[in-house]
Parts: sequence; C-alpha cells; structure tokens
Amino acid sequence: MTTSQHSFKYENLWHTLVEDKVSFGSLQNNEVADVCIIGAGFTGLSAAIHLAEHGKSVVLLEAQHIAYGGSGRNVGLVNAGTWNKPDFMVDILGKEMGENLVAALGDAPKLVFSIINKYGIDAQQQEVGTLHMAHSEKGVPELQDRYEQLTRRGAPVELLTGARMEEYSGSQKIPAALLDHRAGTVNPFAYATGLAKTADKLGVKIFENSPVASVNCEKPGEWVVTALDHSVRAEKVIIATNAYAEGELSEYRKSVYSGYYYQVASEPMGDAGATVLPYKQGSWDTRLVLSSIRLDKEGRLILGSMGRAINKPDWYLKTWADRIQQHYFPQLGTKMNWQYSWCGRIGFTDNHTPKVFEPAPGLIAAIGYNGRGITTGTLIGKLFADHLTDQEMAPIPLPFFSSVDQSKCNYSQMKSLFIESGFTMYHLGQCLKVIR
Repeated sequence: MTTSQHSFKYENLWHTLVEDKVSFGSLQNNEVADVCIIGAGFTGLSAAIHLAEHGKSVVLLEAQHIAYGGSGRNVGLVNAGTWNKPDFMVDILGKEMGENLVAALGDAPKLVFSIINKYGIDAQQQEVGTLHMAHSEKGVPELQDRYEQLTRRGAPVELLTGARMEEYSGSQKIPAALLDHRAGTVNPFAYATGLAKTADKLGVKIFENSPVASVNCEKPGEWVVTALDHSVRAEKVIIATNAYAEGELSEYRKSVYSGYYYQVASEPMGDAGATVLPYKQGSWDTRLVLSSIRLDKEGRLILGSMGRAINKPDWYLKTWADRIQQHYFPQLGTKMNWQYSWCGRIGFTDNHTPKVFEPAPGLIAAIGYNGRGITTGTLIGKLFADHLTDQEMAPIPLPFFSSVDQSKCNYSQMKSLFIESGFTMYHLGQCLKVIR
C-alpha cells in the first residue's frame, strides 16, 4: 500500500468493479404483458425472474438505470433476519406472523445465494457469514441478547470472544461479535446486474430511462401503466421503487422517512491488509450510529455509516474514515489513502418493519426495507411473484395495507432532518475524538 495522496472520487465503487454492465433501451412502443413491474432493483428484478419462471410475460420499467437506487449503492451485506430482534418482531406482528417473518428473512440469504448459483451470476459473493461486532464492552449485552434469541430459534450463530474474536476481525478493540453463518456479502451492483441479465434471458422485457407517469385500472384485470407517452397493459402491477419512488408513485414514500448511508473506500491494501477481516465477513458495529466494515474483491477497506455524504467536505469524510480505521485497525498505520465515496437513500419505517400494500386487486407494492434491501428485496420479489400467480406457497408474513393513509409515517420530513442532523453531530464528535 502506497502512502501518496490520491484524488478523492465521489463515485460508486461498486460500478467500477463490474466490467460487463448491461444496458436496455427506453420504452418506444405500447406493450402488453401479464405483469408490469415498476423499478429495477432487487425487488423488481427478483419478482421478474420468479414470474418468468412461472411462465408469465413481464415488462419491467425503470426510471433511471438498473439498480440506480439503494440496490446499487448499499453495503452489500446479505443479512439474515430482521433489523429488530426476533422477540420484538413477535411483539409487533403477533406470534404466528412475527415468527414466520423472522424465519423467512432468516432463510433469505439462502434464497439470494441459490439464485446466484442457479444462474451462474458473478456477484463477487462471499458465503462466509457476517459479524455484528461490539464496539466496546457496552455493546456486548446487545449481542448476548441477540445470540440468546437466535439460538432459541435454532439459528446457526456463534458469539465470538477473546482470541477467536481477534482472529476473525483482525482487531484488538472488539470484545465480542455475533457470527451469523447464514449470511455473507456481494457487490450489490454486480448482483443486480446479474439479476437483470437473468431476467432478460428468461424473456422479461426491460426498459430503462422510462419513468412512469401514471398507473390506472381501466377495468377489472386490466391495468394501464404509462411512460414516455407509451403504455403497458397488464393484468397485474408490482410497484418496487422503495425509497426512490418518483412522480405519482412518490405517494408511497409517505409511509417512510428517509435516511442516508454513505461509504468511503480505500485504495487496495495489498499485503498490509491481510489481517483485516481475514475470512472476508462483512461486519457492522453496535455504536449508537453504526459503522459498517468490509472488504471488496480487490482488498479495499470499505467503511460506512448513517448520513449524507454529498454535502460534506472531503476533510470530514476522510477524518471520519481515519478515525474508524485507526481505532479498529491501527496496524494499517495513519496514512490510508481513501479513494471513493458514495451515498444512498434508505426508507425507514417507524417500527423497522417493511410495509406491503394492495390498494386494489392486481396492484401490489412494498416499501421500507430499513437498510436490509438485498435479502428483503429478493425475498419480497419472490413472494410477490408467488402471490400474483396463486402459487401454493406460504403467505407473505406481513400485514397488507389498502392505502398509504393506513400506514402514513407522521412528520416524516421532520424525522429525516432530525436524524441527519444527529448523524452529522455524532460523526463530527468522532472526527474531533470526543466520541470513541
């Protein structure tokens, strides 16, 4: 690893690590399909693949490009389970639905990796688990509680401490970590690119740069979706835009409040980085405002946290990244070269549980993945496909809302501003070494 200072690029690293990108034209003619999907992220692409496997004709419309939103910008953790602890999910949803959701999302990494392996997708995947790390002794009880709740449900997790913890993390600053063997990592843009290629091969018609202007039901069983002055007539419609809904569909964003997540990536570390996460698990810590830590396929150290990077100066991001790196991995020295920074938007719900809508027969939507889009989106896409084709599968383990008003997030803009201000102050405290 060299010590010369490189220019700092506000560019999504994940895009640079995919050589065989895909591109699709915009909607140029009227189309007819069994199902029209709006949004080419994990949910929409997973739904398209599973619908095609069921023999359905599918048109997929994307306002920008494949994985433009959170699907192409996130950390790439293929997490198992929910953001909430399992017992809390039971408290929120009731025993049957809560346990079913915990189990379904616990198995969701298996679904992700099965699709990758079935269709030969190069997602730069690592099926090696994830580490939820205690940032200090204060974080250990949180992990012990999660460990107890997960093992009670038979999940293959380990609580690492002492020498074994240091072996897995490469850090002497972490007193404990929860190793979840179900999980792993991907390059999220590579995964989405592979899903798009697979859908295309299965006969799905994909149109990029085709923002939807309206979605209307002309008569029972016939929906008309318009984009670029053309229409797609379909029996059923899936709205899979999540936190990036635009235009008429932005109504769904009233059900969530937006938060941002930024990442900073170093240059490839070479031999100097051999001790950092040597088994290639992706990780995140138990800080009040969490930090994520992982490696890419070229050995870069990638750090991330809650907050918006676009309006922050270089010194802020670099100082923050130096602070995290030097705290956890002082063996890397004090002259890390940070090359890339990028940012994405997350849709948060008040109880950190996804929301599903069916406002009319044949129209279904989901939003609010709370930062767990890879597994949640892939699973919900499959469940939507099963639901709309009347497959004899387990029902979607979430309550259905018939309108946005039923699940409106009150004071969403105020909440977004409040948490962004809090994230900024927290990270500034880290930069100034006021917060450890």
